[in-house]
Amino acid sequence: MKKLLFFIAIITLFSSCKSTKETASKETKAPFVWESANVYFLLTDRFNNGDKTNDVNYNRNKSTGKLRGFEGGDIRGIIQKLDEGYFENLGINVIWMTPIVEQIHDGVDEGTGFSYAFHGYWTRDWSSLDPNFGTKKDLAELVQKAHAKGIRIMLDAVINHTGPVTSEDSVFPSDWVRTSPKCQYNNYENTIACTLVENLPDVKTESNQAVELPPFLVEKWKKEGRYEEEIAELNAFFARTNYPRAPKYYIMKWLSDYIVDYGIDGYRVDTAKHTTEDVWADFKKVCDAAFAEFKAKNPKKVLDNNPFFTVGEVYGYNIGNKRIYDFGDKKVDYYANGFTGLINFDFRNEAKMDYESLFSKYSTILQNDLKGNTVMNYVSSHDDGWPFDKKREKTFESGTKLLLAPGISQVYYGDELARSLDIEGTQGDATLRSFMNWDDLKNNPKTAEINLHWQKLGQFRRNHPAVGAGIHKQITTSPYVFSREYSQANFTDKVLVGLDFPIGNKEISVGTIFENGTKVKDAYSGKTSEVINGKVLIDSEFGIILLEKI
Repeated sequence: MKKLLFFIAIITLFSSCKSTKETASKETKAPFVWESANVYFLLTDRFNNGDKTNDVNYNRNKSTGKLRGFEGGDIRGIIQKLDEGYFENLGINVIWMTPIVEQIHDGVDEGTGFSYAFHGYWTRDWSSLDPNFGTKKDLAELVQKAHAKGIRIMLDAVINHTGPVTSEDSVFPSDWVRTSPKCQYNNYENTIACTLVENLPDVKTESNQAVELPPFLVEKWKKEGRYEEEIAELNAFFARTNYPRAPKYYIMKWLSDYIVDYGIDGYRVDTAKHTTEDVWADFKKVCDAAFAEFKAKNPKKVLDNNPFFTVGEVYGYNIGNKRIYDFGDKKVDYYANGFTGLINFDFRNEAKMDYESLFSKYSTILQNDLKGNTVMNYVSSHDDGWPFDKKREKTFESGTKLLLAPGISQVYYGDELARSLDIEGTQGDATLRSFMNWDDLKNNPKTAEINLHWQKLGQFRRNHPAVGAGIHKQITTSPYVFSREYSQANFTDKVLVGLDFPIGNKEISVGTIFENGTKVKDAYSGKTSEVINGKVLIDSEFGIILLEKI
């Protein structure tokens, strides 16, 4: 019986994906809209091992705490899943990966077991890729193949700190970093001019003092035979921008190279509230200039007119704060300092609300106070120990609320496969970072069923900017039906969604979103119908209705 259910799920999945693609080809292609993006966030080391020859580098072979060492995931593994159509089937149009720059070579004991920098947030050299993650050739291929499928690539920018100091990894000079005091987080100053934790040197991002390159970096570049090239590029950057040779601007230059050289589309900014906010305003200017340079040099590779996108991790910010984050003694508008979007840290809690309370609140704020900006919502993430559904008992509800909520959806790798977030023997956030459970997708019919649900909703979101960026309007309370409408230039998108319907015949009131005589399709079941007297009749075995105009 289980095998039969599994094959039925696979056949339904194939038919759903095929019909979605056929429908999309007949319609005017919807523009990509960042405010409605469907982002897939993955830990590069934990997603898929595409090249086992790069699993061990820099003698990283010490015993670690559980899930605190490198496990083999790499850019090549992401490319493999891209080639297989995994992201397309999920309706993903942005892939955000943890930092891929060169990490510290050794590791440290954080009190939770010995740890290597598998997560990517312990930088040693911003100008190099870490060989555990892959090569620059791999990155170029990933961006090219993703763009060919209409998928953007968003990297992760860390400017606030370097990696920890080890016997193999020198501390940056004292005019680059501070090693004390440790942050207290109770006012603006002691959230910014301090180290996040012990032995995590804090870059002096407030400084505009010119500094020399760290000696260890000069020595490294010379050994690698690229010292003269790097110096020439730095000289050109500082001459062009007139920025002082301060630590933050060196790092901005190195990060902007990934835009100029590869055409990446956005940056998620790590630890954004731990620097003065003007750092991010400057970073956005550097990114915008780099994006313009890439487009000028590569006119045939330009996807559209969207600007370079930046979304900030202002820890503790939520959509209810609207434009302001309050440090207690100072209020900061990060949207006015380089960010189009901010991560919404309270969605995983507000997902406990009923659908209408959740959706109407978000639509009202996004269409008014945050008009022109957005938030990125999630139900689980890599360092949030209080996900919406840690035991993975509400995976269908998680997908429905996340993928139909106004704003950007952030699918954390494995949300769509109910990857466990409670791993025995781990400490701290390691429990959130297990390797992707690909075997469950192959062997467990329930996992395939969950995945199919996320795919249908994700494809609907991808095909319709109205889902995340449109104006929300409730049509009926019971059964719950709402519409979303989005307009941009000459493009208008309208959808209608019904939730918690009975199985079988359904009569759906469409309000004023579709005129009588309009032919519509339910993207969830594949059934078609016509609007008659303001209503649509659909007979399906599902309780969800996703109506789109044919």
